[in-house]
Amino acid sequence: MLTKKLLTSFSTAALLLASLGALAAPFTQAPLPYAKDALAPVIDSKTMDIHYSRHHLAYINNLNAQAETTPELASLSLEQMMQKMSTFNAAVRNNGGGHYNHQLFWELMAPVGKGGEPSAALKAAIERDFGSLTAMQTAFNQAAATRFGSGWAWLIVNKDGKLQVTSTPNQDNPLMDLAEVQGQPILALDVWEHAYYLAYQNRRGDYSQAWWQLVNWQKVNALFAAASN
Repeated sequence: MLTKKLLTSFSTAALLLASLGALAAPFTQAPLPYAKDALAPVIDSKTMDIHYSRHHLAYINNLNAQAETTPELASLSLEQMMQKMSTFNAAVRNNGGGHYNHQLFWELMAPVGKGGEPSAALKAAIERDFGSLTAMQTAFNQAAATRFGSGWAWLIVNKDGKLQVTSTPNQDNPLMDLAEVQGQPILALDVWEHAYYLAYQNRRGDYSQAWWQLVNWQKVNALFAAASN
């Protein structure tokens, strides 16, 4: 009986320690703002589950592991980390970027028909810098299609206050101080194969075209307004 009680106590203590360790982790995964099947048929539920529950979570776990040996990371927001990324190692770059990019990506999508429209201010800026919304989307899709290997396509507010389309490799982003083109991201598309391969196979162009149905323009509008102030 005593042995059974001790084992129970040890098990409880182990669970408590594990819980405390999880709570102490500086970087956590926010819940999705919609159900995993809510973006279908553009993005199927299985892809969403793998992408969110495995890929994104792995970046967070790996970043927390880096924070154990680089305590400074725990005191930084993701945005602050990006802006001094050149001072950190490759593991922080890959996993910190992976966490930032995915956390933003989920928020930039909404179920079909629920994302709203570009604000008057954003629409005016798009027409000023690209000529039309269609022209901006064409440039964005081209950036997605021509990113060799894995990476991201972006719409940013650059240092001159203008909208610009760019792309980055791997888990880099334009907020990083080592990015070739720097600026404040307001729209992002993940073009790693795990983001689309189950449904689209090698048809990345079909994926990027269909993805516009999911854009959460309300979030994009908010990011644009913040970046323009």
